[in-house]
Amino acid sequence: MSNLARKFQQQQQVERTVQEQSIVKTKKHWLTPGEKIIGVVFTGLICFGSVHIISNQAEIYQVNKDIQEVQTSINEIEKVNNDLQVQVSELSTYERIWEKAKQMGLVLNENNVKVVHEK
Repeated sequence: MSNLARKFQQQQQVERTVQEQSIVKTKKHWLTPGEKIIGVVFTGLICFGSVHIISNQAEIYQVNKDIQEVQTSINEIEKVNNDLQVQVSELSTYERIWEKAKQMGLVLNENNVKVVHEK
C-alpha cells in the first residue's frame, strides 16, 4: 500500500471518529414523563378499586353467613314451638282434663251446672 493511500485511509478514519463524536445521540424514551405519571395514577386507581371490591365482597360474605346462622336458629325455634304446640294440644284434651279433675276430687253434679249462652 502506498503512503498516499495510507494517509487517505487514516484521514477517513479521523473524519469518521469526528463525525461520531459530533453526533449527539439522543435517547428516545419509550414513555414521556406525563405518560408515566398517568400510568402510575391509573395503576394506583386499579389497585384501589380491586382492594375496595374485594373488601365489599368479604363484607357481603360475612352478612350472608350471619343471615344463614339466624335462619338456622329460627328454624330450630320453630321446630321447638311446633313440638310444644303438639304437647299443648295433647295435654288439653277433654279426657285428660277430666281425669286430672277426678284425681283432685272434683265431682260432676249435673244439678249444679249452669249454661251460659253467647250473645
